[in-house]
Amino acid sequence: MLSLDNIRVFVRAVELGSFSAAGRSMRLSAAVVSHRIRSLEKALSCRLFNRTTRKMFLTEQGRVFYEHCLDVSQALDRAEASVSDKGAPPRGLLKVTAPLGFGQRVVAPFLPRFQTRYPEIDVTLRLSDYLVDLFTEAVDVAVRMDRLPDSSLIVRKIADVERVLCAAPAYIEKRGAPKSIADLEKHRCLMLRYPGSRQFRWTLQRGGRAVSAMVAGGLDADAGDVLTQWALSGEGIVMKPLFEVAGELRSGALVPVLPDNPPTPVTLAILHAYQRMAPPKVRAFADALAEEARDHIETALAEARPGKLRKRRAAV
Repeated sequence: MLSLDNIRVFVRAVELGSFSAAGRSMRLSAAVVSHRIRSLEKALSCRLFNRTTRKMFLTEQGRVFYEHCLDVSQALDRAEASVSDKGAPPRGLLKVTAPLGFGQRVVAPFLPRFQTRYPEIDVTLRLSDYLVDLFTEAVDVAVRMDRLPDSSLIVRKIADVERVLCAAPAYIEKRGAPKSIADLEKHRCLMLRYPGSRQFRWTLQRGGRAVSAMVAGGLDADAGDVLTQWALSGEGIVMKPLFEVAGELRSGALVPVLPDNPPTPVTLAILHAYQRMAPPKVRAFADALAEEARDHIETALAEARPGKLRKRRAAV
């Protein structure tokens, strides 16, 4: 007979990658977790995991069962959220993904404080500039900073994020500053690229209209912070969220490029896949992170306000 408790244990074991980790997170011994998994396998008449001395892997039957168990687990979360005591603390495992740079600067430092406030929420954080698929990766919440396409995901907007083109003074000294959008074709432009990336052009603003510019430069990376380091080293022009490079712009380590034709803004948002009522753990995380992110952006922009930046011109 299938037990909902056993299904929860199975899902947790898959998410954390081991019986012992699942047991610790659910306050169960590894032996109890193993027993419950065996009970599931007996009820299903199939093996769910293949295990070695160091790792365990889902079998094909286990993978299919896990995908269906996620639907069950999310339905239980929604049911619990709809009738739970509003005074009860949120709990459970929360899987979060965020862009690498933003995750390191904002999300990672925030999470210990969040867990102090909500000690019954266990958090798994995955940082990547790749757009992680929430459904196939079984992620609860994604933080995105992009032009968000229409999708079935629920979006909670945090802020519109202004971006800036910038380069090191050493690059401008050597190559000169572009005078127009068309001039970018003659410059080394540092691009964020990875399989599936949409960044092959930069979209800039001119006279209230969006203008697409084909750019290249010989150095691409799949991590935004790598591009920033290259720019600081004088290797080319980079497009960055203004708040991420505000300190470098203020110090003069980077200078604005084409300040009268800034890139189009992107949206910083929290996404999740719960179509109806999100579980308390997701709502608590979204509320707290939205406040943390806005405070971080405002503090960073206080160092280099756009009006001040646009008065500065890159030296030729």
